[in-house]
Amino acid sequence: MKLSAPPTTMSNRITHFEIQVDDFARAKKFYEEVFGWTIQKWEGGNMEYWFIMTAEKDSKELGINGGMLKRPAKTPPHECGVNAFVCTVVVENYDASAKKIEAAGGIVAMPKFAIPGMAWQGYFVDPEGNTFGLHQADVNAK
Repeated sequence: MKLSAPPTTMSNRITHFEIQVDDFARAKKFYEEVFGWTIQKWEGGNMEYWFIMTAEKDSKELGINGGMLKRPAKTPPHECGVNAFVCTVVVENYDASAKKIEAAGGIVAMPKFAIPGMAWQGYFVDPEGNTFGLHQADVNAK
């Protein structure tokens, strides 16, 4: 699957979601069977990552695509509330947006890292404890 950065005209829009999983095969089977999504492993990255296509490539339906990655920590008990997908926001300038997030009370959950040849990515936690991603397209990211 060829990676392509989201258009930069979509600044400050949610354009991607991620599902953290313990078992890739089990999660893949579930989402393909329930929703008919196409889930394919990304080859060439420095971490295991699976792309989720919620519609055909050139679909005109509303919606976004996503991905799956290994869960970095245990999930909270089922009775505690939401344990949800992480949404990612596309921004024009990662560093400027990160400064605004921290100034407004957000904290870094996972520092900025390169998705080589595609973008800069990182994760934050808002003051309410919700995790979200930040994504800046950059074909020179290394």
